[in-house]
Amino acid sequence: MGRPRTNDATVKERLVECTTELLATRPQESVTVRAVATAAGTSTAAVYSLLGGKDGLIGAVRDRAVTSLFQALTAVPTSQDPLTDIYALATAYRRWGLEHSHLYSVLFGGVQSFKPSGTVGTSDPIRPLIAAIDRAVAEPVLDGQATSIALSLWVTLHGLVTLELAGALDTPTAQAAFRSTIHATLRGWTTPAAFRSLRQDEPAP
Repeated sequence: MGRPRTNDATVKERLVECTTELLATRPQESVTVRAVATAAGTSTAAVYSLLGGKDGLIGAVRDRAVTSLFQALTAVPTSQDPLTDIYALATAYRRWGLEHSHLYSVLFGGVQSFKPSGTVGTSDPIRPLIAAIDRAVAEPVLDGQATSIALSLWVTLHGLVTLELAGALDTPTAQAAFRSTIHATLRGWTTPAAFRSLRQDEPAP
């Protein structure tokens, strides 16, 4: 059987799928153009023709990761309490990272950096979080700039998820650390009245 055409959209999709699968089982630096082409049953020329090389492959997987994370976060139901929603979004982010560790590595392991700005795209994974924070600031239960609050939450989340993925925290420890640390981060941005409420409502360890 001959190799498929190098300029076929079907081949491009298979290349991206194979790259995603390889990233799930081996370090990113070992995922070479030749390895992906072999897995996809095509030539290295197809990789360069369709995606421009390894950077293009990783970029395509990154785009897939962005879409997947966005879908996971936008699926979180919205309640009347923005702080509850922020915590639910943080939980969804952690769950996605643990279930898609290879995509998480591509998205936040150096290929993609987090750059909060005043403009958030319609398909940006941070959009649901910014929306919840905007509501919390408007009520007001949080006090600060939405992008600054979002950045502090992401730094906290990224540290927790990265440690958990690395095996530095077992599941019970990670779960307890997640709950207490996210609550503590939120308290740091709350208004005085909301701060007292969070302290009263936080479950005992």
